[in-house]
Amino acid sequence: MHSDIASAGTARPATPSAPTWDPQQYLRHAGHRTRPFLDLLTRIPELPTAAPRIADLGCGPGNVTALLADRWPRARITGYDLSREMLHRATEEYAGPTAGGGSLDFRRADLGGWLPEEPYDLIVSNAALQWVPSHPGSFAPWINGLRPGGTFAFQIPANFTAPSHALLAGLCEAPRWRSRLAGHGARYVHILEPAEYLARFTELGCAADIWETTYHQLLSGPDPVLDWVKGTALRPVLTALGDDRGAVDEFLGEYRDLLREAYPQGPRGTVFPFRRVFAVARREV
Repeated sequence: MHSDIASAGTARPATPSAPTWDPQQYLRHAGHRTRPFLDLLTRIPELPTAAPRIADLGCGPGNVTALLADRWPRARITGYDLSREMLHRATEEYAGPTAGGGSLDFRRADLGGWLPEEPYDLIVSNAALQWVPSHPGSFAPWINGLRPGGTFAFQIPANFTAPSHALLAGLCEAPRWRSRLAGHGARYVHILEPAEYLARFTELGCAADIWETTYHQLLSGPDPVLDWVKGTALRPVLTALGDDRGAVDEFLGEYRDLLREAYPQGPRGTVFPFRRVFAVARREV
């Protein structure tokens, strides 16, 4: 992580490097995180071959990649991710032959530069492309890497103006934290609106199905929204603060108090609205 101080005491935004991921923390809310992927799978049309070749971009700990083998038992599936921690968990838990005669394997790749090395029947991504500012520019080569009749499908978080993220961005820019964390809380500027994704795919000659959903998730336990973002949006901040335990505890305490006000606990839990955008683009035969 780099943090620079400009002249006259004004902090210049730091450039966040790849965050360190914690698969166990991420999986604490696996049920809510998996539901959008299951909703996406229901809208993916029939693939062009009976034993399809599938790429999962941003596979994380592999739990949703394994769901692809349930849907397409004969598929040869590769999950790609940049995080060594996530890939280690995915490989240990899921790599190998599948019950239907297919296979699962996992490889390290930066999605910003990934290109199909062979024809694919399906390229899919679950809650990963928000970490790839250049992802709309990759649509053309990814679509070109599909067999005729193949599909590119993804779902992406679109809640970056919600209190959970707005409060995080504001806290990172506060005088106490600006020199270390400026720029680490705002990562939503490259997320397109549904109509923009639709335009991109229709311009590429695809049959496109684009929609959005806001899930009103009921989270349980103490400070559940903080626990949720510890697995995702907070990762760049926690990576930047590193082993400075005092700073980590202080930052989390300030952020926790803001979240408690924004997301008050009710008698049955804490409601956490979460907007997501979905896209299914089929390459014409």
